[in-house]
Amino acid sequence: MNGGDGGGVAAAPAGPPQPLDWKFSQVFGERTAGEEVQEVDIISAIEFDKTGDHLATGDRGGRVVLFERSDAKERGENRRDLERMDYPGTRHPEFRYKTEFQSHEPEFDYLKSLEIEEKINKIRWCQTANGAVFLLSTNDKTIKFWKVQEKKVKKICEANADPLKAAANGSIASSSVSSSPKQHIANGGFLDRSYNCLKNDTSFPPGGIPSLRLPVVTSNETSLLARCRRIYAHAHDYHINSISNNSDGETFISADDLRINLWNLEVSNQSFNIVDVKPTNMEDLTEVITSAEFHPTHCNMLAYSSSKGSVRLIDLRQSALCDSHSKLFEEPEAPGSRSFFTEIIASISDIKFAKDGRHILSRDYMTLKLWDINMDSGPVATFQVHEYLRPKLCDLYENDSIFDKFECCLSGDGLRVATGSYSNLFRVFGCAASSTEATTLEASKNPMRRQVQTPSRTTSRSLSSSLSRVVKRGSESPGVDANGNSFDFTTKLLHLAWHPTENTIACAAANSLYMYNA
Repeated sequence: MNGGDGGGVAAAPAGPPQPLDWKFSQVFGERTAGEEVQEVDIISAIEFDKTGDHLATGDRGGRVVLFERSDAKERGENRRDLERMDYPGTRHPEFRYKTEFQSHEPEFDYLKSLEIEEKINKIRWCQTANGAVFLLSTNDKTIKFWKVQEKKVKKICEANADPLKAAANGSIASSSVSSSPKQHIANGGFLDRSYNCLKNDTSFPPGGIPSLRLPVVTSNETSLLARCRRIYAHAHDYHINSISNNSDGETFISADDLRINLWNLEVSNQSFNIVDVKPTNMEDLTEVITSAEFHPTHCNMLAYSSSKGSVRLIDLRQSALCDSHSKLFEEPEAPGSRSFFTEIIASISDIKFAKDGRHILSRDYMTLKLWDINMDSGPVATFQVHEYLRPKLCDLYENDSIFDKFECCLSGDGLRVATGSYSNLFRVFGCAASSTEATTLEASKNPMRRQVQTPSRTTSRSLSSSLSRVVKRGSESPGVDANGNSFDFTTKLLHLAWHPTENTIACAAANSLYMYNA
């Protein structure tokens, strides 16, 4: 129906999206030069809520800090309505500090002679209700359900009357008391004594009370109050590595090295074990669970990853105990490539579902892999993150860096993925068809300072099906960046999160929270 140029534009094939131009937005808890970071202040978890209006961080000291979006409130209108109207003044999200609370304290397990750290491992937002926000936080052993809401602060004012009215009230009181001297009461006593009987140290003056002041309670100010609603404890023998909310809004899972438990948010004293990979003889143990997450829309599906580099999709409708998976995603090992480090670097540290539920992103030590849940023959795309570290695996094993657990995240539109690296760097890759986007950014006020300008190289090979698997190599360098700076393995960017609707990334560099927009 459209003619002329309009038809030509509509018929033109859409190419891959242009690489994003990332800009520094905000920083919270910025360090000054030479400032020493306290261990308890290092951020250990980051999570946006589903709306993107709230952001939570957890640290190694057991604290949870909440931030809220400030730009929508300043306009005085609903942000979504403005976006729907194509509001011309649309800006990138800006956040401000909201509140913080102590979620976990250090504990000691006397039965196992084991110290339990207060470090927050994961945070997950729950559904909001009545203006309050709810979230789950966990350390190695205990999960807590928190409610954070505004409470009116009640204050007592000095009096409810001005001095003139108080004097008038005093004269009335005086005349009313003195008009009937020494009135007798039923038991033969005097009225003065009845006053004295009220309280041993209380007596009224003969002329009455000169003024009467009544305190007035006001509640003009509000403060945020965090209250722990429930504690889910004593269900894990090993360290909890994941918690994930179900789309039904009623249940969630918690996963440790060998088991995944299903909880109801309303029931804290009972959980159901749905996955158990513990062998009868622990000497036969070959792999452990490293991460688990519910499907974003199907309440009966969840995925979990293992230390052998595989991702399993399970269906809760199949059986009560889901030890048998419905789908297995793993990449076959290349012949002749096995070494001492093969299994260590294959271990998956994090998995995330895409918003549409069609794809799963997994992060192992060397790569990011994108999986299609309808295609279990191999990943649809592989992004090389640490390929330049392959010659240094011995050194990384010696200093335990090879066991670092990097998180990953996807954009809300599913067109890009991101993960962290060393030297406080993080990488953003385009995962659309034929995209060559591979950006390296530094967690600092100048994110492009250590940008490596090497163009990404893309190779593909056909699988047995008509689909193709793409291997995308990020900007690689043999241990130095474009400025000749050597990579620092003591500064690592492990935790980051992508805003659910906008191109905004929040990432943690030690105790600092950096935010970037594109």
